Amino acid sequence: MWKSLALIPIPFRTGDGLGLYNVFMSDKSITLSPRYKIYGAFVLGISTAIALRAIIVLEHVQPGWVRPAWYFAVLGNFLFFYYRYQITEKRKKAVRDHRLIEKVEEMNSLLEGDREVLVYLLNSIEKSPEHLNYLIIFIFSLVAIAIDLAFVFFS
Repeated sequence: MWKSLALIPIPFRTGDGLGLYNVFMSDKSITLSPRYKIYGAFVLGISTAIALRAIIVLEHVQPGWVRPAWYFAVLGNFLFFYYRYQITEKRKKAVRDHRLIEKVEEMNSLLEGDREVLVYLLNSIEKSPEHLNYLIIFIFSLVAIAIDLAFVFFS
């Protein structure tokens, strides 16, 4: 019940580094997200990128639309980058929990080149800091909104 009421993830330290108490993505299974989520995130990411770039034009032609475009872009980035953070964390966890790198390195049924490619892909998933990029953008989106609202309501 309380998990559904939470609006943001709660950071905590784990033995593996920074983790998040995941209140949005309760599915821990190793499956792809539904197509609507994948393409929804794609459309949201493209839309927010366009909105951010449109702000400079809107400032000259329709200044009243700058703040709504900015809010759409920042809130969209907030959601998009948290979704991407969840995906990369899920991938890292799958590689780590199933010891895939070690297993692929020990396999004899793959050609050496195939094994090298798989080990490379798994290592890049496991070692990439991209999840931190998503987390930082997610947090700074929230901070930017809070600062703007503070200026609007307390200035």
